[in-house]
Amino acid sequence: MPRPKLWWLLVLLPVPPIAQATSQHTLAFVTAALVIVPLAGLIGTATDQLAVHAGPRVGGLLNATFGNITELVISIFLILDGQIGIVKASLVGSIIGNLLIVLGLSLFVGGLRQKEQHFNAQAAGVHSTSLVLAVTGLVMPALFVLSAGRQTQVQRTVVSVTVALVLIALYAGALLFMYVTHEHLFRTPETGERAQWSVRRAVGILAGATVVVAVMSDLLVSALDPTVRAIGLSKLFVGLVIIPIIGNAAEHGSAVLMALRDKLDATLEIAIGSSVQIALFVAPALALISLATSHHMDFVFRAFEVVAVALATIIVTFISRDGKSNWLEGAQLMGAYAIMAISFLFVRAG
Repeated sequence: MPRPKLWWLLVLLPVPPIAQATSQHTLAFVTAALVIVPLAGLIGTATDQLAVHAGPRVGGLLNATFGNITELVISIFLILDGQIGIVKASLVGSIIGNLLIVLGLSLFVGGLRQKEQHFNAQAAGVHSTSLVLAVTGLVMPALFVLSAGRQTQVQRTVVSVTVALVLIALYAGALLFMYVTHEHLFRTPETGERAQWSVRRAVGILAGATVVVAVMSDLLVSALDPTVRAIGLSKLFVGLVIIPIIGNAAEHGSAVLMALRDKLDATLEIAIGSSVQIALFVAPALALISLATSHHMDFVFRAFEVVAVALATIIVTFISRDGKSNWLEGAQLMGAYAIMAISFLFVRAG
């Protein structure tokens, strides 16, 4: 899958550690974020090359496994730093960002070139159902906290771990359905694409880029607090809007490019499929991983975060049910994101 040419941003690689060492925290944050963008693209390209070598079934599983590794790495460092609220916000931001701004922009630009575009409604339906299940996993723990009165930490942990395990099991079931038992429903025409990288090169770049992302993520998180104080933004806005954009920038460009080429099934797989992966795999996995740290992340999200994901899911479900799209639907999705983003700007921790 083609990705935007952002490799030139890698020239900034030495800047974040130098800026952090000299207490120029805002510069460290900004440059670390910019460096992560092409690194995320490298990870995605390496995964795509391995997928070509492995074939459509195993390749789909590879993309489903490594598609959001950048967000996972950044979130792990945020957890280690005790920034649990930012982790939750970034997860929600990634979900609604993919569903509304990425898919919306893709449908808009694709619709300007093609009067009407078509996609696999069955595949979109499976993803939409998975998102509804994810919303259930977000709503019920929140209702538990609101209605159960005083809860012990043990009770919150039991609820969170159970929800996380169920969502991961449902994600595994969806992968089994799409790539094994009902693969014929989701099969796309062969593109004749040939791998440009060897398996060894792809694995090496995937591993190397992931390590450097980990280093940049550590610097990004370390510079977060002084940066938000300096620029006056809410930390939750940074989590909901800025961090998701950093982790998904390369994928955003790919989704739009696929829409311009009238390959809307690939666009939906990038946008909606990525949201499903975050909701059913990345978020639950982080809740479980956090148990091994001193900062435990439960699965209780703020009411406005739950509502934002629910509304985005409802809108996308309505738009995708007929297997057709146009520029107006893209504009509607982007409008919904603009409404949410401006509201997020003034939400403060507390």
